[in-house]
Parts: sequence; structure tokens; C-alpha cells
Amino acid sequence: MIPLSVLDLSPIVAGSSAAEALRNTLDLARHAERLGYRRYWLAEHHGMPGIASAATSVVIAHVAAGTSTIRVGAGGIMLPNHSPLVIAEQFGTLESLFPGRIDLGLGRAPGSDQAVSRALRRGPAAAETFPHDVVELLSYFQDADGGAVVRAVPGAGLDVPVWILGSSLFGAQLAAALGLPFAFASHFAPRLMTQAMEVYRAQFRPSATHPTPYVMLGLNVFAADSDDEARLLYTSLQQAFVNLRFGNPGPLPPPIAGYGERLGPMERSAVAEMLACTVVGSRETVRRGVADFAASTGADELMIVSQIFDHAARVRSYELTMEGGA
Repeated sequence: MIPLSVLDLSPIVAGSSAAEALRNTLDLARHAERLGYRRYWLAEHHGMPGIASAATSVVIAHVAAGTSTIRVGAGGIMLPNHSPLVIAEQFGTLESLFPGRIDLGLGRAPGSDQAVSRALRRGPAAAETFPHDVVELLSYFQDADGGAVVRAVPGAGLDVPVWILGSSLFGAQLAAALGLPFAFASHFAPRLMTQAMEVYRAQFRPSATHPTPYVMLGLNVFAADSDDEARLLYTSLQQAFVNLRFGNPGPLPPPIAGYGERLGPMERSAVAEMLACTVVGSRETVRRGVADFAASTGADELMIVSQIFDHAARVRSYELTMEGGA
């Protein structure tokens, strides 16, 4: 069975709050640990009314403190928003608190719009220094002898696995050049998935930590006790993507029966393109869908994303997904 992991955006659902979303995040992480998921990642987004994980390092500490064995990490930290030294210190601290359980995924997107980027003090050319910033960050983890002028404390000498995240060929090329594992955001940007994987594997340079390439792909999964129920749960994500695509982001909306059939041609095309990597259905339907996706892509690991309005239904979806693949 291919390893399965969880990407949690800590969804704030309509009528609820960030506090409730963060409580649900910890509850889901505990279930994921019990069910046998390999890792539990959280993502950095800013100014998004439907996402509670903006302070990603803090939420990782919250989840890691409430679990005991599952790997917990960032999927990812948007490095151009931060000083590499600060991120090295944050994740060095997390690794010191929860040894052997912390992952650091790095992306170069802003995780926000232009107004929020300005509020973050992110310059217009911040993404251009991403490769240099990644190399600088890696150096803070490697220096354990105290010879460096600037040291990350905690951080220096600690084994914090670093991943490169991407939704284009750029991330694939950088991960390959540095000999790092690569996570592709196929759950919302699948267009270049196959090409990015080919580029990454063809250009991969073995490193001390990774002698061979390793690819993780995002996959939206909506599992329920029946295909019809799963299709209903899926409409919350469909609505959220349409709202975001047309400039009206908000909390995750409740499901609406028949929502997909009501969409106009433009909205339907956008949803079909962005959410092409999605499996919806009962346990058996999801089992086949996940297996087919893994086989067709050759991925080494799948990151399951289940943006479901009702928390109990979300937990159930992850249960059925793992049961179907066991």
C-alpha cells in the first residue's frame, strides 16, 4: 500500500470560528495517528477567511504536543515571507521539542494576495531569491561545530527533513538540483503534475540525505458510506473554489445538493481543471480511485486533502480512505 498522509488547511466553516477549526485540527490529527497516516501537514495562508493555519509553526506545535508518533510538519512554509534564520530557529525549536517527528516543506508562493503581501513586508521580488534562501536555511541546520558567523540555536546540527513544494516546473527543478524530496500541489494545480514529476526524476542529483528521488502528490478525497453522500460532501470544496476563483473567498460553505449541475460553463470548466485530481465516493469507489491514481502517477506517497464542512464527516472520510487502502 502506498503511504498516505494528511494535508489539513484547518478549515473555518461557515458559522464557526478559528478556535473551533484549531480544535478540530488536533482532533483530526489524533484520528490520523490512530489510523496509520504517515504525516500530518499544515499550510501557511494569510488573510483567508476560511483557513486558520496562518501561524503555521504555532499550529504544528499544537498538533505535535497533542499527538505522540505521527510526523507533523509544514506543507508548507512560504519562505519568501520569512527570514531563513527565523524559520531555522522555529523548526529547530520544534525538532528539539518533538525529536524525529518534524517536517519542513518550503514553498515560494505568497500564500496571500498583494495587499496581505505588503502587510507581511514581502517585497515584489521576494520569490526571486527563493533558491538562495533555501540553501541558506539548509546551512543553518548543517552547521554543528560553531564555526559559522551566524548560527541557528536551536537548529544547528539537527535533522529536520526539508521538502520543496511546488505547482510548476520551478519547484521540481530546484528539488532535483538540491537532492530533496518534492511535493506537488496536484490537489489544486494539476496541469503540470506529470511534466513536473518527469523533470524532477530526470534531473535529480543524489544528496547525502536522499540518494534517490521521492515524490508526494496531493489528492482530494471525499469518502462516505455511499457515493451520493460523498458527492454531497464534495460540493463544499466546489463552492469554495468557485468563490476563490471569482474573488469572493470566505469560510468553507455547507454542502448543497446538486451544486455541480447548477454551475455555468465557465465555473464548471474552472472546477474541472483545478480539481482534476479528486476522488469521490464510497469506501470501495475511493479504494479504486486512490489505487488508480497511485499506479498511474508512480507517486511514492499521497497527501490526502479532505475539505469537508462537517467535522465528523471529515473524520469518517479519512477513516474510510485508510480502510479502503488497507
